[in-house]
Amino acid sequence: MMYPLVRELADDGVPVTVTCRVLKIARQPYYRWLSKPVTDAELAAAYRANALFDAHREDPEFGYRFLVDEAREAGESMAERTAWRICSDLGWWSAFGKRRGRNGKKPGPPVHDDLVMRNFTAGAPNRLWLADIERHEALLNRVGVRDHHRRAVAAAR
Repeated sequence: MMYPLVRELADDGVPVTVTCRVLKIARQPYYRWLSKPVTDAELAAAYRANALFDAHREDPEFGYRFLVDEAREAGESMAERTAWRICSDLGWWSAFGKRRGRNGKKPGPPVHDDLVMRNFTAGAPNRLWLADIERHEALLNRVGVRDHHRRAVAAAR
């Protein structure tokens, strides 16, 4: 949001009209924001997040469903979906939740020993070839070769 910047520049003596023209924003929404910089929705979301954080700090093993019950008892009513969104955005998970990797897979040991001692490291693009060009009828005469940096080098049909 650009409105805090407009306010800071106005405090430094730059006219609001000039700042709004340069930033390509209208003056009327700025003055509306200036009269009430925090909306009611933002204030309600902050109170809900505080209630959820207090419940999470007391019992970190609770998930969002238990946290929303604790927040309701504290006086902040909200839907479970709202509590899930707030907890998800702020990273408040149950202490017993699973830690997941990028795609849930862990690299295992190599399938077989490298008896030929191949070195598949390239100093720059197009310096190392991993495959020869072949013609396969099953692939409809398509051949694609990529270099070590996964860039397409050759393609034919």
